[in-house]
Amino acid sequence: MTPEAKARVQIDRKLEDAGWIIQDFRQANLGAGVGVVVREYPTDTGPADYLLFVNRQPVGVIEAKPDNTILTFVEEQTERYAKSSLKWCLNTDPLPFLYESTGQVSRFTEARDPAPRSREVFHFHRPELLAEWIEQRETLRRRLAEQMPELQTRNLRECQVDAVRGLEKSLAQNRPRALVQMATGAGKTFTAITSVYRLLKYAGARRILFLVDTRNLGKQAHQEFHAYTPPDDPRKFTELYNVQRLTSASLDPHAQVCISTIQRLYSMLRGEPLDESAEDISLNELVQTEKQEKLVVYNPAIPVETFDFIIVDECHRSIYNLWKQVLDYFDAFLIGLTATPDKRTFGFFDENVVAEYSYERSVADGVNVGYDVYEIETKVTRKGGALRASEWVDHRDRLTRRKRWGQLDEDTVYTGKELDRSVVNKSQIRKVIETMKTAVETRIFPTRREVPKTLIFAKTDSHADDIINIVREVYGQGNAFCKKVTYNADEDPDSILSSFRNDYNPRIAVTVDMIATGTDVKPLEVLLFMRDVRSRNYYEQMKGRGVRSLGFEDLRRVSQSADSAKIRFVLIDAVGVEKSLKTESRPLERKPTLPLKDLLQGVALGLRDDDTVLSLANRLVRLSKQLDDKALERVAKTAGGVPLPKLAKGLLEAVDPDQVLGTAIEKARERGLERTEETLTEAEVLAARNLRVAAACAPFDNPKVREVIEAVRREREQVIDHINLDEVTFSGYSAQAEAAAKNTIQLFTDYIATHKDEIAALSFFYQQPYQRRRLTFQMIEELHDVLSRPPLMLTTEKLWSAYARVRQTAVKGSDTRRQMTDLVALVRFALGLENELRPFADQVDKRFQEWIFRHNAQRTTAFTPEQTEWLRMMKDHIAASCCIERDDFDYAEFADKGGLQKAWGLFGEGLDSVMDEMNEELIA
Repeated sequence: MTPEAKARVQIDRKLEDAGWIIQDFRQANLGAGVGVVVREYPTDTGPADYLLFVNRQPVGVIEAKPDNTILTFVEEQTERYAKSSLKWCLNTDPLPFLYESTGQVSRFTEARDPAPRSREVFHFHRPELLAEWIEQRETLRRRLAEQMPELQTRNLRECQVDAVRGLEKSLAQNRPRALVQMATGAGKTFTAITSVYRLLKYAGARRILFLVDTRNLGKQAHQEFHAYTPPDDPRKFTELYNVQRLTSASLDPHAQVCISTIQRLYSMLRGEPLDESAEDISLNELVQTEKQEKLVVYNPAIPVETFDFIIVDECHRSIYNLWKQVLDYFDAFLIGLTATPDKRTFGFFDENVVAEYSYERSVADGVNVGYDVYEIETKVTRKGGALRASEWVDHRDRLTRRKRWGQLDEDTVYTGKELDRSVVNKSQIRKVIETMKTAVETRIFPTRREVPKTLIFAKTDSHADDIINIVREVYGQGNAFCKKVTYNADEDPDSILSSFRNDYNPRIAVTVDMIATGTDVKPLEVLLFMRDVRSRNYYEQMKGRGVRSLGFEDLRRVSQSADSAKIRFVLIDAVGVEKSLKTESRPLERKPTLPLKDLLQGVALGLRDDDTVLSLANRLVRLSKQLDDKALERVAKTAGGVPLPKLAKGLLEAVDPDQVLGTAIEKARERGLERTEETLTEAEVLAARNLRVAAACAPFDNPKVREVIEAVRREREQVIDHINLDEVTFSGYSAQAEAAAKNTIQLFTDYIATHKDEIAALSFFYQQPYQRRRLTFQMIEELHDVLSRPPLMLTTEKLWSAYARVRQTAVKGSDTRRQMTDLVALVRFALGLENELRPFADQVDKRFQEWIFRHNAQRTTAFTPEQTEWLRMMKDHIAASCCIERDDFDYAEFADKGGLQKAWGLFGEGLDSVMDEMNEELIA
């Protein structure tokens, strides 16, 4: 079979899946159905590979090409067939629907669009859709470009007007992806609904998807659609258009707006059920494996044209890795909403930022309020504690909370990071709460008679329970005063959240993750962090819970002694969250050694590639050997009588190649087919494998099974430390900490200026370029040694952290491990030679790319691939050692590939000049 014939087999299958009837030209029967595809249809320029007929009328053409063909190169050929005269057809108009396809990749062009432009589509459209399109006078993209009326700006903020206009301008230009960046509290959802209304009314959109990543955000969006009244109609949005919030696998055919979590839509595409608990966790918090299968396949019940537009709320959190497939599936414009985009977000949306509205500008406009940071530091938070063997202490079961009084078997030393996980020190919690109470009453809000609405971020549900009990005790209040708002709360979390927003009580709410992001609680005036956060985006989202502005009367409804509108909120930092190093974003790939809870959650959500299934199986095998009989019995009881070792064995056997083949042969026999291992098709083997894996993973669909496995994995008991009493070491606004960082930087810059002539590494940067000597690693070592000794004590880590605190936006790579050569970057930044502080290795990489590009742009000096490989090794050596010399070719990374002799053979007498040039260009 030729490559093109193989492609046609795939194309035929995809056309049939989309509801087309495929016929050869000689057996053509155009009345066989709504959509008929005729192979090799004759035209005056040769036979067309596939001609599409809808209701007996020719409407489109498909040009088939073998796999690996660059389809944009054959668009002219498709267009030629579309404009050709068709034998036995009276239609003289060019065909409007043009496809090119290899069976693996397909592109589509609507010839009636203004400036027709092809786009990649996951699958062919259904004939019913083309029948609908052919009856329309203008295409969607023409309506977007020519028929959108001027925006009515009543009830819209300036930033919202800019966002709607920017988005519509992007859509008019047929930009497939657009990003709206608006500060938390600026009204992203209201803006989105305004755009949705205009797209439905004026652009004739058939259906729009509003995509979220948690069930709570879906509920909130649904409420906002119900509350929205358009500027040109007195009726509510939901009186004009049908809005469906997906809570099952059923898509309402009459719904014009669908609200769904990305988890639910993913499960619907795969035709699998989804437990509602899977929608409670933000995908931003769920780690994924490095290797993932492309699990989404075409689902005829949800064709690719189901949505014209997809709006992704909080898009920085959930559009990557496994979940990106949901967005790739639909033939729709993608619109992202976020307050905190990162580099991945900008890249995903093709850097098409149609509106930007920063938090700083929102504060200046009065849309949001600013905030102050108040720090509480205790001895135990900073240093931890120690308990000696034989001490009598409480031991508490994590889940049941049952206590026993007993002696410690061995010495226990714990750090501040282990607090409230393996060890609970109630004195530490009490000291923080007491200090917060005093500070709020005497310094932060001294005129208030009631406690301002306060949100406390806890580490775990167990930690939250401890906090709640101590808060009620310290404040001398009852149960209504302080409540837990988490997905695992005993009371209805939505009801508690509503009371927290609108009623006098509760005054203080404690949460783990439910209202960490995306949830509006406008009366909030105090945020207490009792957990650290490593993701910068997540931290900004958590802070965003307090930024909402609120008028005087609205604030007084819940805080009766308020004497003005909400003008600020106060972030109380009890764990050093403001100072801890944070990553710019969650990395796209993680270590394969995932936490057990993430493996369990991933399998439950459909991540069932071999790596994940085997990792989970091996983890459960190890766990079963570590547990006592009581814990094993508890797991088995929750899993319907299936012991933990049997659950693990089922996973291992599910992907065993021999057993998979046996199942495939058995299933073929049930269909009346005789198969051997050699005659089984790839599809039959895959189907058998998926069937076995689905059965083995079925127990983990039950959230109670996942919870009990994770619970018994953790240390069964927490030690309650009542011996190490805590004490507050600092309580105050964080200006002191910032002043200390500024002092560190000043000490560094003063030292550089004073000793520039004494230390070789410093004089290197002060000399004019033509006078410079070569910077060596020994020079950097000398400088590092002087700076890190008393009295300066200026280590590279300390300097980088100080700059990150004072010049946060200009400092990159705070989460990477410091190298000694980073001193070069620090010195250059201090001298003003660089506008950004980046790791030295990153700077070398950038200069190397620029240098090699200049060389390769000139034919006479362009490097060969093998030379380029050696140049990259030399570049890496410079990044670690500041220079490259002949003697360095004795190091292992060079010696293993032939050393100096090999380098001389590649570069000849030019080797020394290349090294000199690299030493100058990459360091300067």
